Amino acid sequence: MKIGYLLIGILIFILAQVGTWFQTNYQFYNEWVSKNIFYMSLLGIPISILYIYSTKYVGIAFNFQLWPIRLIGFSIGIVVFSFLTWKIGGQSLTAKHAVCLALAFIILLIQIFWK
Repeated sequence: MKIGYLLIGILIFILAQVGTWFQTNYQFYNEWVSKNIFYMSLLGIPISILYIYSTKYVGIAFNFQLWPIRLIGFSIGIVVFSFLTWKIGGQSLTAKHAVCLALAFIILLIQIFWK
């Protein structure tokens, strides 16, 4: 595994997931966003570019195996969603959500460290 590419890919995945959270969920916290869906949809272009590059770098790190890319992206998405929903949305974790978040961390660790 090429750790440098993995770290770059994870960082870009985080940026893409943050962008996705704001694009799709910030409408519930900001009136301008809820009334300007078209403008928010335009964020899909740079967010898509971020996803393409994150997939590329994680793919390089794992010799272009698709499973690690998808599962790492999924896990990072769960972690980012949980953090932003708590920090911005003010929604705390229930026991059920905490278990799911823990499982996402476990999936991420398995993909990175299990040879």
